Amino acid sequence: MKKFKTFENTNTHLAFHIEKNIPLHENVFRVGSLAYYQLFQEAREQMEAGTYIPEGIDKILLEETDIGYYSTYEDKYVPLDCPLMEEEEKKELNKPKRGGSKKFYVYVKNDKGNVVKIEFGDTSGLKAKISDPEARKSFAARHNCDQKKDKTKPGYWSCRLPYYAKQLGLSGGGSFFW
Repeated sequence: MKKFKTFENTNTHLAFHIEKNIPLHENVFRVGSLAYYQLFQEAREQMEAGTYIPEGIDKILLEETDIGYYSTYEDKYVPLDCPLMEEEEKKELNKPKRGGSKKFYVYVKNDKGNVVKIEFGDTSGLKAKISDPEARKSFAARHNCDQKKDKTKPGYWSCRLPYYAKQLGLSGGGSFFW
């Protein structure tokens, strides 16, 4: 993002974006909020005055959309344009998979209803000895698996690894937990 020729007559929000090198399309305000639209209004005014020169997608947003402009619709003052984010790919909940920064990961809903990614599993090279009854018993005792009830914690999923062994490509396992 190019800097202003001068910071005189600039909105503090636009100045903040420029000083921190935050592009307009990564607006720090919630999409659809008054401050969100005001930032685009100020940027457009400064662009038209020749004191701000946007680049890339910011230039496209200011030149080819009506974002930041308002009009009256059914006696209400409404914004004319708002970029819509593409919906994130649907995440399969409560189905552990291989990968991530740990050995496995799973998406679950937390108590606020948000989908969160839980990563679990050792990455030091140790193997899950699911087929060994002694190792299963030791693991369950060591990790207090009988007390793990919170799906948003890695321990919950580690303790239930044998149940998901087949879908994770692990040998052993079955319809039991540690």
